[in-house]
Amino acid sequence: MSQSRGSAFQLAFVYVGTVVGAGFATGREIVEFFLRFGWTGLAGILISGLMFTFLGAKIMLISVRINAKSYQELNKFLFGQTLGKFVNVFMLMVLLGVTSVMLSGAGAIFEEQLGLSNQAGMLVTIALSLFVMMSGVKGIFSVNVIVVPLLLFFSVIVLFDSFIFSGPAVHKLPGLSAKPDWIVAAVSYGAFNLSLAQAVLVPIASELKSERLIKKGALIGGTLLTLVLISSFLSLSTLPNVLLYEIPMAQVVYIVQHSVHIIYLFIIFGEVFTSVIGNLYGLEKQINEYIHIKSLYIFILILLTVYLTGQIGYGKLISTIYPLFGQLSLVFIFFLMFKKLPKR
Repeated sequence: MSQSRGSAFQLAFVYVGTVVGAGFATGREIVEFFLRFGWTGLAGILISGLMFTFLGAKIMLISVRINAKSYQELNKFLFGQTLGKFVNVFMLMVLLGVTSVMLSGAGAIFEEQLGLSNQAGMLVTIALSLFVMMSGVKGIFSVNVIVVPLLLFFSVIVLFDSFIFSGPAVHKLPGLSAKPDWIVAAVSYGAFNLSLAQAVLVPIASELKSERLIKKGALIGGTLLTLVLISSFLSLSTLPNVLLYEIPMAQVVYIVQHSVHIIYLFIIFGEVFTSVIGNLYGLEKQINEYIHIKSLYIFILILLTVYLTGQIGYGKLISTIYPLFGQLSLVFIFFLMFKKLPKR
């Protein structure tokens, strides 16, 4: 990847694609962490956006300066050798759990929106993941550079059609909240996604080397994530009974733009897919430290594990695993915030 202006956008797209997964793209994460607090959720989005911009950049800058090749080395730097080992085991469990959510989300798209088998959606995702992962990092870059710009474009279209042209339906929000728990939700959301994103951001940063490029890419990526979150929040605020849908964003698109509904479903699936392959990449790097076998066998082992876990169901997984992991990831963010950048 050349150190150019284009590379900054490529890095930003990979960053966005890593964070925007099953819950984000489908709207479930936005409902769980922001929309259920009413309009105060918008302030929560700004908090998460600042975390993505500045702490995401710090993850990559530390990685470059300590020459980290994987997130294991980053965690050992943050927590020390002994505690770092426990954190890496925890991260392994987190990545497995979240990848199960992503895979289950793909199945939910096929079942709820296309009327097809849930299992078919999961198996198609597994097959495509194996195909892309054979290309390594280049495959991850290629998928994100295609999918993320499409997501941004359609998010703007849906925002204008559902919220601006139709008029904001304030009364349809699930209620306003003056309690401070919206702050905890926002910080937990940012912490959770940043702790997961390190699996992809660390090896990419070690490949780029340029700190100037990393800062620019993190700024663009964090800004794009904030804008997509706000856009999706406003669009979802117009959907009656928003808490009842597993794929609420697709339902908004179906109502306001029936003609592009299928296209947007493919974009949602693409965003789920970008997170699946990003997590697979990070998991393979860590497992390969302990089990020295071919990468293909490791990918198959991982996908079999998350496939079995994904049978629990998308809605149940995301509403229980995400908030729990988000709060546990606060420890990671605490150490990241107060750890000084090493010298160049």
